[in-house]
Amino acid sequence: MSEEVLKDNSVSQTDDDNKYLPENPWISAIPTMLAVFIYVLDGTIANVALPHMAGSFSATRDESIWILTSYLIASGVIIPSVDFFSKLFGRKNFYVISILIFTIASMLCGMAQNLGQMVIFRVLQGAGGGGILPISQAIMMESFPKEKRGTAMAIFGMGIIVAPIVGPVLGGWITDNWTWPWIFYINVPFGCLAAVLSQKLLFNPPYSLRQKNVKIDGLGFFFLAVWLLCLQVFFDKGNNADWFNATWICWLFGVSCVSGICFFISQIVRKNTLVDLSVFKDKNFVIGTFIQVIMQAVLYASLAILPQFLQSMMGYTAFLSGFSMMPRGVGCMTATVICAFIADKVDKRILTAVGLFLLGVAGIILGFLNLQISNINIMIPNFIMGLGMGLSFVPIINLSMETISNVQMTNATGLQNLLKNIGSAIGTSLVATMITRFGQMHQFMMVGKLNDLNPVFVERVQTTTAALSQYTHVTVAKHMAEYSQYGTLLKQSSLWAFMDSFRIFGVLCFMLIPLLLLFKRNNAEQK
Repeated sequence: MSEEVLKDNSVSQTDDDNKYLPENPWISAIPTMLAVFIYVLDGTIANVALPHMAGSFSATRDESIWILTSYLIASGVIIPSVDFFSKLFGRKNFYVISILIFTIASMLCGMAQNLGQMVIFRVLQGAGGGGILPISQAIMMESFPKEKRGTAMAIFGMGIIVAPIVGPVLGGWITDNWTWPWIFYINVPFGCLAAVLSQKLLFNPPYSLRQKNVKIDGLGFFFLAVWLLCLQVFFDKGNNADWFNATWICWLFGVSCVSGICFFISQIVRKNTLVDLSVFKDKNFVIGTFIQVIMQAVLYASLAILPQFLQSMMGYTAFLSGFSMMPRGVGCMTATVICAFIADKVDKRILTAVGLFLLGVAGIILGFLNLQISNINIMIPNFIMGLGMGLSFVPIINLSMETISNVQMTNATGLQNLLKNIGSAIGTSLVATMITRFGQMHQFMMVGKLNDLNPVFVERVQTTTAALSQYTHVTVAKHMAEYSQYGTLLKQSSLWAFMDSFRIFGVLCFMLIPLLLLFKRNNAEQK
């Protein structure tokens, strides 16, 4: 993996980003999309197997959450640092190294004998995988001329949207039919193939080569690690600890805030830093990244609560609940095919607005479900949501990067994916709190109806008591009947909590649409 070393620590920016383009950009798409798919897939494939892994390691559910958290923290630390490591090792070298580390760590995860080993190997896996997504996005953006980037991002979007949806289904099937280690072993052959193809096929523009005089920003790396570690634990454990009513949560949040502020200050005032924050001067990048963070929060929040709703409220199995979400993947693939043909011909703001509108409609439909629904009532809004994701994610990535030069692309994608990761953590944590708090609120509102002055309650207690009296004493039967009605109330309050959450997601997507008017169109589009 030897390559030419640049003499200077920076590359002069050119206005003509088409100067360095491969002859056939689709060749670069083969290894990048393969690597992206296995990396994104691994973020959700372990979710359904978590109880099985916890049982194998004799760990509690709270302890087993570290299997997921450690992966997210490690990848979160590496993602914004990809530009720095690309300069240190050369981007192509660093990309291949990242894939190899991810692949080796996947094999080690499948061989783990206890929880401690699993957490260590997941940290290694996250560290390897952290460089895959932003570099892949940068490569896909740079390999195509600007007028063809819509098609490129349609292909890229298929990987980052479909993989999290396929993950729980594939993970459930592998866990039920084989054993949980195979959800990690399955990465090994594909990871090796992706590394070999990346070394052979990836185009290497001059500005992505290894550079001299690149120093390690140890202070910035330390602040970044502490910030993301504390922030992830805060989001993971906050709801169970009753958030700021717990002293240790307050301290954790404080340390996270101080570390985050110190990180950004160090990146502004020091030289040879991990990231270049000057990209935040770009209006399109800031607006596009903000919209993507909210969309990422909605995506992962819905992925978290919909299977929970189907399993806890509807009695679905893990595999069946994952299968019910497959239409979302079909919708995503349909949308990406549509985008591949029209993304470069239609105003990207219009496509994004249509996608956000469909996401909002899907959220509102899911917000009016009940416990007497059939499977089709889940599949239709899931298909609409998948269609909305594909139509919005693909053009919004293009819009956010439209005015970013190729020289800054790796740095910009690293920062953007870091913020999107934080958005995913916020969405997952926030929706858990919403379900808990909304459930308590509806329970408080309804519990007053369970009294002898309510004829409906009295009638149902009497009917249930009469049926149970055949098997036990009438007094015991009455207590059992009243408890049964209270259980129905709890179930109904939980249902309303889920529905409220879905409606909020729908409204949130509608509220993002006016922000699209703030995008600045580039000169090519204006002509």
